Amino acid sequence: MQKLPRVSVQTDDFNVADEIAALRAQDSRVGAVCSFIGTVRDHTAGERGQISSMELEHYPGMTEASIEAMIDEAFKRFDIYAARVIHRVGLLQPLDQIVLVVVTSAHRGESFQACEFLMDYLKTQAPFWKKEQTPNGAKWVDARVSDDAALAKWGIQARNA
Repeated sequence: MQKLPRVSVQTDDFNVADEIAALRAQDSRVGAVCSFIGTVRDHTAGERGQISSMELEHYPGMTEASIEAMIDEAFKRFDIYAARVIHRVGLLQPLDQIVLVVVTSAHRGESFQACEFLMDYLKTQAPFWKKEQTPNGAKWVDARVSDDAALAKWGIQARNA
């Protein structure tokens, strides 16, 4: 089986089962696999209004390099064997998959922590720009304070303030 890159930024959807199988293929050391799948949700009217679609933009090359650097940091912090991040860009609809983070290790704790670490980074520091379409028009979405706080628990100061 062909080795996959650690980072993919793409317009196409992904198959979670195929990605996990490829990441753990032929690695008999793997005792744990942790994954996170983020999807586009249609917020209730009381939250941010209904979202009819979302558009994600990025800087090609810079975005991938930024995510690669955080995967390197995850390898320094946690005893993991492999990690893969797929992040979609372009026009997405409610229920579409946006992001996949998969981490393998010998034990579940390391996989869980590394997966959470990578998602906290992606939510705040990865160079993506998100625009939501609502009945009131389009608006760019900023990182939330709660996302910055999640990153701070890893000893990383958010650059969004």
